[in-house]
Amino acid sequence: MDELFSQKNRPAGQETPRPLADRMRPRTLEDIVGQDHIVGKGRLLRRAIQTDRLSSIILYGPPGTGKTSLASVIANTTRAAFENLNAVLSGVKDIREVIDRSDERYRLYNKRTILFVDEVHRWNKAQQDALLPWVENGTVILVGATTENPFFEVNRALVSRSRIFQLKPLGASDLMETARRAVADKERGYGNWNVQFEEGALEHLVEIAGGDTRSLLNALELAVETSVTWPPAAGEEIRISLETAEESIQRRALLYDRDGDYHFDTISAFIKSVRGSDPDAALYWLAKMVRAGEDPKFIFRRMIILASEDVGLADPMALSVVVSCAQAFERIGFPEGNFPLSHACLYLATAPKSNTAMAFFDALKEVEREDAEIPNHLRDGNRDSEGFGHGEGYAYPHAYRDHWAAQQYLPASLRGRTFYIPSSIGYEGKIREDVLRKRELQAAIVLGDNEAGELLSWSAAAKGREGWFKRLESGRNALLLGDRNTIFSASSFTRQDRVLIPLANDGLLLWESLRRCPEGLTAALVNTDAARDALLRYAEILDEVDKPIIAVTEDTLPAAHLCDEWFSCSLFDHILIRSPRLAVSLSGFASAAKALLAPNGSVILLSSPPRLGERISRILKDECGMGEPAAKLALAEEAFFQNLSGAGHWTPEELTAAFEEQGFTVQLQTIDQKEERLITEKDLASWFNTEQSRWGGFMAKNMEKSDFLTVEQALRQRITKGPLLWRWKSICLQAKK
Repeated sequence: MDELFSQKNRPAGQETPRPLADRMRPRTLEDIVGQDHIVGKGRLLRRAIQTDRLSSIILYGPPGTGKTSLASVIANTTRAAFENLNAVLSGVKDIREVIDRSDERYRLYNKRTILFVDEVHRWNKAQQDALLPWVENGTVILVGATTENPFFEVNRALVSRSRIFQLKPLGASDLMETARRAVADKERGYGNWNVQFEEGALEHLVEIAGGDTRSLLNALELAVETSVTWPPAAGEEIRISLETAEESIQRRALLYDRDGDYHFDTISAFIKSVRGSDPDAALYWLAKMVRAGEDPKFIFRRMIILASEDVGLADPMALSVVVSCAQAFERIGFPEGNFPLSHACLYLATAPKSNTAMAFFDALKEVEREDAEIPNHLRDGNRDSEGFGHGEGYAYPHAYRDHWAAQQYLPASLRGRTFYIPSSIGYEGKIREDVLRKRELQAAIVLGDNEAGELLSWSAAAKGREGWFKRLESGRNALLLGDRNTIFSASSFTRQDRVLIPLANDGLLLWESLRRCPEGLTAALVNTDAARDALLRYAEILDEVDKPIIAVTEDTLPAAHLCDEWFSCSLFDHILIRSPRLAVSLSGFASAAKALLAPNGSVILLSSPPRLGERISRILKDECGMGEPAAKLALAEEAFFQNLSGAGHWTPEELTAAFEEQGFTVQLQTIDQKEERLITEKDLASWFNTEQSRWGGFMAKNMEKSDFLTVEQALRQRITKGPLLWRWKSICLQAKK
């Protein structure tokens, strides 16, 4: 094999062609293999390229992931002029020449210029600053490529005016597809040659390439062209053995740059392994850092932070243990210092976890948002008690049983605000019950006059201005946020996901989807032009390419071809629906969802069917203390809800069956909901109206008149005493295709 890599067979004077990796660069978006998370159908970057509305971007990723190739696709696609600079070879003079040409094009021909800068991180601050004003005023649209983290290596001002897209190493299937294309391509590859691979040879090239397309194609080129005679005879078999493949690509050594990405990525892997309570992984990453010469003081500093941030009150001793190990290391150093390093690592990895110390930052946000006044009873009474009454009304805790008194300690504007939520883990679990019990008593004192209320969901009187006003006054914000958290906790979301949100008039799920999937697609369906206009007004502060795409339709889930027309995308990774009362045909709904979902996509639905709503009989029993009338009413109510029929009056079992019939894997969660509500005389008048209320009409027909009047009178007496606890159940469906 000594002569394997010689070019002795190539005729003298024959022109050496461009390298295979350069010849095989993609020319269109369809040629790109992999990177579906940024250039797949419906993704943000793909839409920007196709519509020629590209803004300044920075492509960040390891070598061989397609940064330059993507730039060449942009050059082939855009109607703008395309300029190319290499940061290693160019300076401020070259930048100014490009700017002059770009400025002239725009002034004379109204034509934009896209400037591709390879290895943009190689430019010094002065060079990057020279480009900044021209990017800012739109003279050039920057497409930068870098293998280094742009947040650290590129001018912050330049980064802030660009969108960062991270390219990932290609997977084995993508690399195999790339290699097969190169072998089959008759114009740019080896399609005119009869190239054959022994079993395992091509797989070896793919495996050792490690996600690097350039490395794979270079090795493939070397293997093929050193195995052929020149010129190759027609039909001659060029056979690549496993030995040739092994010689053509060598395994690269792992590097550890103490000032670069690998340093930060490794300490990140270590911290996340410790936080995740995996002692084996934690020891591995610790050993990797020690072997690479990482500063032990840096490792201990991060473990000290973790002891408070991630272990916290679940094990208050963790901080003391790690500090003691750090002090021990300072005394003994290496090699024996490996023991206290390992000791601290294993203690933290196996300790119970709680991050409740993060509550401080919630309090800090409140302080920054509003500098609230100190309540009068908490002020210093030693100086101004006579003139201003400072300290008056303060309850001295030690004068009370258990040395504690329920009183308001937060400013009036923050009444009821909670920052610290104790976990149930370790030591913190022991204090949790006491903290929450005291907080509940404080809430009873501080929030006792807080009013709430909402009309029954199945009452006709629930519509209108008063119903909406009462929703705002009922603490509904907390319920809405709870619903949103339930939906987004039911599945995992990536930045590149495509999300469809039907029934999106209120925008509750829309903005959260935009935050979680900024490089994917958020598409919304509303039922009126007014709703669409209102949502777009809220989105005015967003850049054009970041705004949601909103379509108006009466259909809960439209046909795929309509979605393709509206959103340039007919398949979605998630369909999210929040509908207090979902009034649709369940079988048609499940079938329509299946047609719109990508493989492994999911539907997440949160709804509160009337069958699982509050029962007046429970209120009568628990809130009014009337057992016998409540029992009679309960029988009539059960019959009422059992007889409910039509769209919207489904059961959880019917919902599950509809999706399972379409082949979905279904998980159903029942959520107990409750809130304090203020019921008014007008509410009662609507409920007990036998002409307009379905509930009232049914109860009047199925109960004795005297019993029906007793129920109404009892409720009228109860509502004079203030808010009552309203309970119902919601259903959260996660159906995976």
